[in-house]
Amino acid sequence: MSSELRVIGAEELRARLPMGTAVDALEEAFRTLDPTGGPLRTHVETPHGSLLLMPAFGQAGVGVKLVSLTPANPERGLPFIHASYVLFDAETQAPDAVLDGSALTALRTGAVSGLATRFLSPQDAQRLIVFGAGVQARSHLEAMCAVRRVTDLVVVSRSRGAAEALVKEGLGRGLTARLGEPEAVREADLVCTCTTAEEPVFDGSWLPAGVHINAVGAYRPETRELDTESVRRARVVVETREVALAEAGELLIPIREGAIAADHVAADLAETVRGADVRRSPDDVTLFKSVGMAFEDLVVARAIVDARP
Repeated sequence: MSSELRVIGAEELRARLPMGTAVDALEEAFRTLDPTGGPLRTHVETPHGSLLLMPAFGQAGVGVKLVSLTPANPERGLPFIHASYVLFDAETQAPDAVLDGSALTALRTGAVSGLATRFLSPQDAQRLIVFGAGVQARSHLEAMCAVRRVTDLVVVSRSRGAAEALVKEGLGRGLTARLGEPEAVREADLVCTCTTAEEPVFDGSWLPAGVHINAVGAYRPETRELDTESVRRARVVVETREVALAEAGELLIPIREGAIAADHVAADLAETVRGADVRRSPDDVTLFKSVGMAFEDLVVARAIVDARP
């Protein structure tokens, strides 16, 4: 451990740990470690949004992420999420590093969706639709391209300028890319919902057979990006059942409606990585519902700090 506390900004963070390497680090962690330890995240409502506290501990060390969520920020030209992460040594608990928490969140969230996509989506998945055009949408474009040979991109977003920028990024990756409407899910192999929406962003009856969905935007019991039909049709994987059944509106709302039961969750991510048979048929619709876990932040933060500059 260095005698000086390291401060790792967004640019250095991304340079130290490419998306594919982050996916690999999370795969190894979910395969070999117990992701269920530690408390659930703490939500503190503030006058202008929310503050989240996400502590974790394990072989990678001890860490805590502090996240502020401010819904009005995008209209101010500011990010919806601001965050900082502090990583401590596992044994001495001396501080190792302070990391840009927003960049860490973007990398970690995209990487965990990439991990789920690696195990759940069709091997030949090529057509991607992304709902949203912010930081997480860009991260998910990167993650999907890291684990599948994506050739086509459709971006659906109310923010036209940001959506056009994401389309341009897709074109720069050599993809066929365009703006689209929600009905584009009818032709998708991969769907990523990365929005701040509190109501469903498309009709679940439009989903084609075999599609895989990553839903990451909604994080409260009363909000969701996917409707009941999408969830009812899907073979569902979550990070852990405890976290998902406490926080994921995509599951909790259909449960309250009586459309599904808690056992509708087919597997958690660790079970999936370790060989659970989730996709039983090429026609199965699969869904990875992520609300984020402190365990994931800890794993990725340690991988960043330990990586060679």
